[in-house]
Amino acid sequence: MIAKANTAKKIDYVGLILSCHDVMRSNNLNLVYEGEINQNITKAFTALAEQNLNEDKEEKSVVRKVYHVLVECLQNIYKHTDSQNPDSPGKRSNGVLLLGHDDNGYIVSTGNMVDLKQKEILIDLLDNINSLDGEELNMLYKKKMRDGMLSEKGGAGLGFIDISRKTNSKLEYHFETIDENKSFFILKTYIAK
Repeated sequence: MIAKANTAKKIDYVGLILSCHDVMRSNNLNLVYEGEINQNITKAFTALAEQNLNEDKEEKSVVRKVYHVLVECLQNIYKHTDSQNPDSPGKRSNGVLLLGHDDNGYIVSTGNMVDLKQKEILIDLLDNINSLDGEELNMLYKKKMRDGMLSEKGGAGLGFIDISRKTNSKLEYHFETIDENKSFFILKTYIAK
């Protein structure tokens, strides 16, 4: 009997960890996650981020804004990821979360799979939000709350509007087409100190 050689790719975990650590430090990343997003993950990451910011003696107003943006972004992924994970039927596709910083503020960036039919809706919504000033955003938010203009999933873009209102910054976004039905949606938010 001839023993079969193990042809599985060996992973250099030590090198991988060192490489990830270098990338995180050189890009000022405080938190990086890829996986299923759910309520428990949201609670854990917001608590962890809040603790880290408090340990860094960050101003309470900045801590609240970062916390708020994290909650809104993670809930957006949790509630609105349309696609299923092809590797695990019945399980939602994974999302990505990056929390980083520079000398003047914090960056929250998320990514998740969306159906291509949602892409144009999101582009219109985000472009409209980005075209408004602070007072116009407040008026839009109040109008949507008052009129109950909710989507079939309950949001009506309120989270995006609220992020822009609270951070006083434009929402940066990008769509990467995956196939004829899916696109990977990336959202970047900046919270100034």
